[in-house]
Amino acid sequence: MAGFAALSSTAVAADVLAASPYMHRVGRLDVRIATSEEEIAAAQALRHRIFYGEMGATPAPEVARAGRDIDPYDSLCDHLLVIDHGEDGRPHVVGTYRLLRQVVATMHRGFYSSGEYDLSPLIASSESGGQLLELGRSCVAPEWRNNTTIALLWRGIASYLRMHGIGYMFGCASLHGTNPDAHAAALSFLYHQHLAPPHLRARALADHYVSMDRLAPGSYDMRAAARSLPPLIKGYLRVGAMVGDGAFVDRQFNTVDVFVVMPVEQITRRYLDRFILGRGANDSD
Repeated sequence: MAGFAALSSTAVAADVLAASPYMHRVGRLDVRIATSEEEIAAAQALRHRIFYGEMGATPAPEVARAGRDIDPYDSLCDHLLVIDHGEDGRPHVVGTYRLLRQVVATMHRGFYSSGEYDLSPLIASSESGGQLLELGRSCVAPEWRNNTTIALLWRGIASYLRMHGIGYMFGCASLHGTNPDAHAAALSFLYHQHLAPPHLRARALADHYVSMDRLAPGSYDMRAAARSLPPLIKGYLRVGAMVGDGAFVDRQFNTVDVFVVMPVEQITRRYLDRFILGRGANDSD
């Protein structure tokens, strides 16, 4: 298959995968937590291909040398993977998320998002509402950007939430490019329709704060603004996500970032039943 040739650096040896269990499986795809350095390296290779090759991020020297998207948080996080076992029997990582639990973050360098946002309201709320889970470094290979792959990622996340007693999920989601005015309608729509309440409202750090309230309510087409959002943000909104105050321009990754937070207890039952907990006809878990 042509996709496999293009993603050769994302391959993982079948015997490595056989040594650890998967969470869910549909057809030749499964979702699992990485248990080996080889699996993590394959996820980093996929991230490099998407972030730097497709989206135009600027690699740091160590990233350019490695040919993989690497940073110090990789050693702290769990790595959720979608594996395509392939017609030729050669497994490849075709989707990934990086997961950082609060209990791990507080023992080390804190959350990745704290470099962009003041997380203190959210951290205070977690004291009575279950621990936090930071989602990051999400990507899916182009040929696998479909409902099956996305649903498997979400089912993996749902299993992880139950396993670790998570109260809130959060992270940064990205709009392509570094010009906030190019996303004025989308940012305004998010601010006007999905702003988190004060006790969950992270705020972009003062030195980097970019207002999301760029257009007055009623001055833009809200439906068109909603349609213009990236699929990942649309997916977050469908499960009840809210946004923080202020965007952050990430010039290294060529994005305008917005903060999203999702109270786990508010994820709609309909969504969980249909896309996460419900079994499909080919699901072999």
